[in-house]
Amino acid sequence: MDLVTGTGVTVELVVPLPPEQVWELVTAVDRIGEWSPEATGGRWCDESPGPVTGARFTGTNRFPNGFESTVTCLVTEAREPEVFAWDVLDGNGATGSSWRYELSGGTTPGTTIVRQSFRHGPGVTGARLGGPIEGRLTVLCSNMMSTINAMTGVAR
Repeated sequence: MDLVTGTGVTVELVVPLPPEQVWELVTAVDRIGEWSPEATGGRWCDESPGPVTGARFTGTNRFPNGFESTVTCLVTEAREPEVFAWDVLDGNGATGSSWRYELSGGTTPGTTIVRQSFRHGPGVTGARLGGPIEGRLTVLCSNMMSTINAMTGVAR
């Protein structure tokens, strides 16, 4: 029985920036290291034109146990300024995890509801190497909230 595939978390925050400005931030993969407690960097692959469906970027991460990884990501949906989603591919090209930002106008003018979600895929991820999945999901949820807060604080 696979207890990892399909597990995930979703966070939602209202930020004091318009959706167009938040879109510029969530698609700035080269700046993620400035904001995330875990992701240390990213860059668009040479052949990729930026945040469009089918584009690829690499991301680097450093985990609390000291493990570092570099992954290839495939943009699965890019609808400016509403949705930016990507899959993290494992070494065989399978989806290890899926990430998604959904942006919508808040009830107050000039605000955005930011909904970020993470789901484990069927591919190989660190979560399959041991340890309770619940603990990892708790850390991801906290990191996602921290990243959104740091990211949107930069533009204020």
